[in-house]
Amino acid sequence: MVAGCKTAPPPDYTNFRAHHPKSVLVLPPLNQSTAVEATYGYLSTVTLPLAEMGYYVFPVAVIDHFLKENGMPTAGEMHQAPLEKVREIIGADAVLYVTVEQYGTKYQVVNSATVVQAKARLVDVKTGLVLWEGVGVAVESSGGSGSIIGDLIAAAITQAINTSTDRAHKVAIMANANLFTTPKRGLLYGPRHPKFGAPQ
Repeated sequence: MVAGCKTAPPPDYTNFRAHHPKSVLVLPPLNQSTAVEATYGYLSTVTLPLAEMGYYVFPVAVIDHFLKENGMPTAGEMHQAPLEKVREIIGADAVLYVTVEQYGTKYQVVNSATVVQAKARLVDVKTGLVLWEGVGVAVESSGGSGSIIGDLIAAAITQAINTSTDRAHKVAIMANANLFTTPKRGLLYGPRHPKFGAPQ
């Protein structure tokens, strides 16, 4: 199993520290992958790591239902919601916009790799300033044992299991850990975390 994050310049936390949010509204992710289940498969993994970092996270299922009932049936339309309305109606301090770039399992003859890659942008609702941006990637690979017959049988079984389950959901949890908690690249601790105000 291999997990990591893309190499990129460290984020500038100046805006984050100036407008440190207490509550975060997570919108359903935009899906750029080929997996139809990516938006909600990934969305279901976001709340826990953000809450553990000390933020109040609005219930994602409730927000999704509310926005759909108010004329925004797709993630793309939800991402266009005016920030002033988000602040006025929902009361969030910041909005997290996520784009899922890869989500799913790729098969070769006797190997498979489940990849989840997402990028995120946290925006202050009062000012529209970008407080933080990050990328999270996780990969889970299964390799051969050396026996061609055994590997072919194992690959067939693995593919059958993955067809009936969302293996990428588990990998998305690892991708979130890389996205939010990687030192010097992740989010700063929120006000409900005991290390609030300390260097990440």
